[in-house]
Amino acid sequence: MRSGSPRSAWLLHCRRVQIMAENSALTSTTGSTSLADSSIFDSKVTETSKENLFIGSTSYVEEEMPQIETRIILVQEAGKQEELIKALKEIKVPFVKMESVEEFKSLDSPEFENVFIVMDFQDSVFNELYKTDCRVIGPPVVLNYAQKGEPLPFSCRPLYCTSMMNLVLCFTGFRKKEELVRLVTLVHHMGGVIRKDFNSKVTHLVANCTQGEKFRIAVSLGTPIMKPEWIYKAWERRNEQDFCASFDEFRNEFKVPPFQDCILSFLGFSDEEKTNMEEMTEMQGGNYLPVGDERCTHLIVEENIVKELPFEPSKKLYVVKQEWFWGSIQMDARAGETMYLYEKANTPELKKSVSLLSLNTPNSNRKRRRLKETLAQLSRETDMSPFPPQTPKSCTKSSKNSTPVPSKQSARWQVARELYQTESNYVNILATIIQLFQVPLEEEGQRGGPILAPEEIKTIFGSIPDIFDVHTKIKDDLEDLIVNWDESKSIGDIFLKYSKDLVKTYPPFVNFFEMSKETIIKCEKQKPRFHAFLKINQAKPECGRQSLVELLIRPVQRLPSVALLLNDLKKHTAEENPDKSTLEKAIGSLKEVMTHINEDKRKTEAQKQIFDVVYEVDGCPANLLSSHRSLVQRVETISLGEHPCDRGEQVTLFLFNDCLEIARKRHKVIGTFRSPHGQTRPPASLKHIHLMPLSQIKKVLDIRETEDCHNAFALLVRPPTEQANVLLSFQMTSEEPPKENWLKMLCRHVANTICKADAENLIYTADPESFEVNTKDMDSTLSRASRAIKKTSKKVTRAFSFSKTPKRALRRALMTSQSSVEGRSPSSNDKHVMSRLSSTSSLAGIPSPSLVSLPSFFERRSHTLSRSTTHLI
Repeated sequence: MRSGSPRSAWLLHCRRVQIMAENSALTSTTGSTSLADSSIFDSKVTETSKENLFIGSTSYVEEEMPQIETRIILVQEAGKQEELIKALKEIKVPFVKMESVEEFKSLDSPEFENVFIVMDFQDSVFNELYKTDCRVIGPPVVLNYAQKGEPLPFSCRPLYCTSMMNLVLCFTGFRKKEELVRLVTLVHHMGGVIRKDFNSKVTHLVANCTQGEKFRIAVSLGTPIMKPEWIYKAWERRNEQDFCASFDEFRNEFKVPPFQDCILSFLGFSDEEKTNMEEMTEMQGGNYLPVGDERCTHLIVEENIVKELPFEPSKKLYVVKQEWFWGSIQMDARAGETMYLYEKANTPELKKSVSLLSLNTPNSNRKRRRLKETLAQLSRETDMSPFPPQTPKSCTKSSKNSTPVPSKQSARWQVARELYQTESNYVNILATIIQLFQVPLEEEGQRGGPILAPEEIKTIFGSIPDIFDVHTKIKDDLEDLIVNWDESKSIGDIFLKYSKDLVKTYPPFVNFFEMSKETIIKCEKQKPRFHAFLKINQAKPECGRQSLVELLIRPVQRLPSVALLLNDLKKHTAEENPDKSTLEKAIGSLKEVMTHINEDKRKTEAQKQIFDVVYEVDGCPANLLSSHRSLVQRVETISLGEHPCDRGEQVTLFLFNDCLEIARKRHKVIGTFRSPHGQTRPPASLKHIHLMPLSQIKKVLDIRETEDCHNAFALLVRPPTEQANVLLSFQMTSEEPPKENWLKMLCRHVANTICKADAENLIYTADPESFEVNTKDMDSTLSRASRAIKKTSKKVTRAFSFSKTPKRALRRALMTSQSSVEGRSPSSNDKHVMSRLSSTSSLAGIPSPSLVSLPSFFERRSHTLSRSTTHLI
């Protein structure tokens, strides 16, 4: 109901007519645009009504004025609608019926403010009422407000429905005046407001193109950008009582897709990636053409692959990084190109230390010295320590020099430092998962709405925050212990302290990891915005180009890795050290945590592959068999250096998720044997050389292809208990996998082992001359003859070595030696022979080597035989 004085009502009516006349003159004289800001008109009407209320309250306060009541006039077909009549009775509004406009003169009365209900806003009756400035509404307005039990709204314009009530729209890119006028009229009929200039109050931008200032501002503010069809389709549903044009399900059908008006081409991507991106382009409203087509508007470049464009791009072509592509999909709007422009990379592939290294000097000693210096520098550059190098207190010595030189660090401290380094790296990876993935997905007010539902986020990340909290505390305690090192300090106590927390946090995540993985895969397929979100974040340096699934598997792998390091630490802990028994308890507590993990998580197929390796490799260490270990790749190679075996030897590398088994081809294959179950197995064709933890690999060298070097690579190795560096060089003999894929795979698992995300930093491209690596004459007759001579020489050497002499003969020789010198004190030479016999005897009783120190292994291999031969002669 509305009330007021006749004078105020008359003034309000006159002012409304005046404003509409001014507004009409404005739209007819602007020429450049026909879009009038309806908000200005609405504000003027409001101000006038306030002004008239003020006048009425002061000038006519003493007069008793008659009340003006709102009356509904049902025009023609509206008077036949029973539902409409029932609604008017419910809200207690008087109404009359009118068949023609001529009847209006008889119904007009100063006691009523008439509101006309018209069924069709396009017929002649509506036009006549609109021209006479009558208030006109549609049936949906009455039905909607009757349902809510609210009085009818006041509107100075014809209002058919309220499906755009409270929406503020702005238009851009329309060149046809007739189309724009039609859209503006429909918005007003549905209760919307139009603004000529874009500002923060605009709720939707209706765009006919994807360029211009308004479009850029809307993208930056996250304002929904709609097609004109949105307004037309909303008008088609004007009679639906509960319909609203801003409903997400309806609105999302008519959003301007990110790549509307865009023709894309892709450079530097694999066939699979390119196909995927082309499909995404069509899904997001764009088209694609081959690289170089003049019709293309954008060239998407894989910046990590493409170093130089194959052609000179035109000025109208946007050359952007792939982040623009995925960012546009994630924000559900075309992103600004200026932030993602591709720039040619100028960084050299080789570092100065190696590119300038010249080993052409005739002095071989200088060559070896410079090679040693280069390896040392590479090793230093690969040092993963997150804190400045520290020297244990027990290892420091006072010095008169300003810079004291520390003594050799203990093996226990070296392993403890590696434990801290991997723990720190692991905490950083957990922080990356939370900060780069979980937190943004949980944020409110995301552009385009939430990317994932809350239950999906919970399923994916589970107890990752709890695991992060526990390991942050462990890392802090380890850091304090390392910085203030003392051999007597207990590392086992740290893990015992948090054992209960580990039991609480790990099983819930590990047991449901497969569900987490399946949820990621499902959402990535079904939700393009989530797929784009992953693409953007997985390409960031913090992720090391790893997928979210690859990052989330780290907690599954972490506890077995810690148990291995604690075992290694126990080996280098003295018996009298109290931490020896504490470490035993800590290892037991970790095993207890792992027993809470479902047995079905164990990979039976991977275990079968490991058994096959054990049977194929003679002398393979038994501890290769582990529930957490799986075989990743097998590669056939030829040794190119002195290590791990002679040049030219055929070497097989078995890459596991945490170690590398190195085996050579047997010179003499033993016969087949029958297992206890009666099954006949083929003979072991390989001989075990070394089982190397991946944490010992400091650099992976990708040797450039030259005339004298093909398909070669090298590993820079340094065990934590040694200071020396060893270079292992190989030539790949198998076509599968390709060398590039193999090296990337190896680096990825090395990075996983040391809990680092940036696996690419482990790869180093170098010239073969820099490291004295070549594959020349590897298959020549002379080379094969040379290797045969070396093998024969080794057999002769072994024939005279102590390692072939039975223990009984060794004791007899020792007793004879002692009896021959009876009555005199043994000479120093006698003592040396006796010590050699003793050490050789003990060596004969040692089982197959397992995870031994690499330099000491090579030293024992190269010197023991020659010394033994010398003593025997």
